[in-house]
Amino acid sequence: MAVLPIRISGDPVLHSPASAVTEFDDELRTLVSDMFETMDAAPGVGLAGPQVGVPLRLFVYGWTDDDDVLHRGVAINPVLWISPAGTEELDEDLEAEGCLSFPGERFPLRRSESAILEAVDLEGQPFQVRADGWLARIFQHEYDHLDGVIYVDRLTHPFGKAAAKASRKNSWGVPGLSWLPGRDHLED
Repeated sequence: MAVLPIRISGDPVLHSPASAVTEFDDELRTLVSDMFETMDAAPGVGLAGPQVGVPLRLFVYGWTDDDDVLHRGVAINPVLWISPAGTEELDEDLEAEGCLSFPGERFPLRRSESAILEAVDLEGQPFQVRADGWLARIFQHEYDHLDGVIYVDRLTHPFGKAAAKASRKNSWGVPGLSWLPGRDHLED
């Protein structure tokens, strides 16, 4: 197992739709194992293939809810069904999210409260997960990565403006930038 470099906003793999997984082999199992190790080292609650430079439709997730239940798995070639998002004012604390490909920053984003994830596992077996709250948010966030969307692309004013400023300040938005969990600096 290995910790993989995480691509930073601006890398083309993060801004392009990913391709379906077609080979369910040892190479895929190694990738998934490395993605879990990378996510845990970051630390994060989800990590998509494009974030580690692999343009395939898969993501891993791992999050413990308030009842101390661990939700952990891999979703390959997922389809995501979501409920309509609310229209009330954003709660800047409860709806703030971050992204390992936009490291160190958090901004509020309205997401749907519930979701149904349909995908296959490492053996190609289909499964379904019904999620509410934070787990539904994680699924939506990671699924966006598979379509070439980073959460900051969805931010409304004034948060989108603040994200653009953070990107400029950190010299992001260009190809080739990454960081390796466990190190204090970004790599290029």
